Amino acid sequence: MSTAASETEAPGAAIPGVDVSVESGVLRVTLNRPARMNALTWASLEAVADAFEAHADDPAVRAAVLTGTGRAFCTGADLSATEKSEDKPADTRTIDAANRAVAAIRAFPRVVVAVMNGPAAGVGASLALICDLTVATESSYFLLAFTKVGLMPDGGATAIVAASIGRARALNMAILAERLPAPKALEYGLIAATYPDDEFASAAATLVDRIAAGPSQAFHRTKAAINDATLTEYDNALARERKGQLELLVTADHREGVAAFLGKRPAKFGGQ
Repeated sequence: MSTAASETEAPGAAIPGVDVSVESGVLRVTLNRPARMNALTWASLEAVADAFEAHADDPAVRAAVLTGTGRAFCTGADLSATEKSEDKPADTRTIDAANRAVAAIRAFPRVVVAVMNGPAAGVGASLALICDLTVATESSYFLLAFTKVGLMPDGGATAIVAASIGRARALNMAILAERLPAPKALEYGLIAATYPDDEFASAAATLVDRIAAGPSQAFHRTKAAINDATLTEYDNALARERKGQLELLVTADHREGVAAFLGKRPAKFGGQ
């Protein structure tokens, strides 16, 4: 079974894509905007949430995969699809859709494997890290790029990164917005495994097959127990991030950050 989720955007804009299929007991949710390196709009995020929610009670599903098409897993929110003006209120759709997507993955009653075929940035990193097992090519990297456009991490990243690698490393990633290569992420305990790029597809498929053949009810209870024990602040983090992000979205620094990103120039932040 397969479906494609998309929404019509403004004329001339790219149409977001999320492909969904179930085969051999595996739900596969694929971010499919390779020309935009799988950058997400609010519609893309809603489609991810829809997929996991729709299959949560599907007895045919024994494991799930979240991955991307092309050379990236996901490069975050699609800034080219946003409009910034001083008198326009912050649009809540993207952050609300992101929160819904990560909540759906966390609550999904089967193991979700993030198959990171390339970089994961911004909310793309949040999506990869909320999955139960995150595996990546050795050339992949994480980038919490939010401060580069005058924003703060969202999608629960402020909770899950700190819970995984500690406060100091989380602050370094979030404030300095520097790339964290996948091998270093593995060393820190942020992800489950890395594989050489030319062996990645086969290794990831073997892992997913192993999970699909395993005791899915036991996996479900184990996943839920560990998440509840280690992510005690997750729901509060989503609320804090939403409040902070909506305040930041209307700042001059955010407008400057987006303009600089789209203009491929250094941002000149004024602290406003």
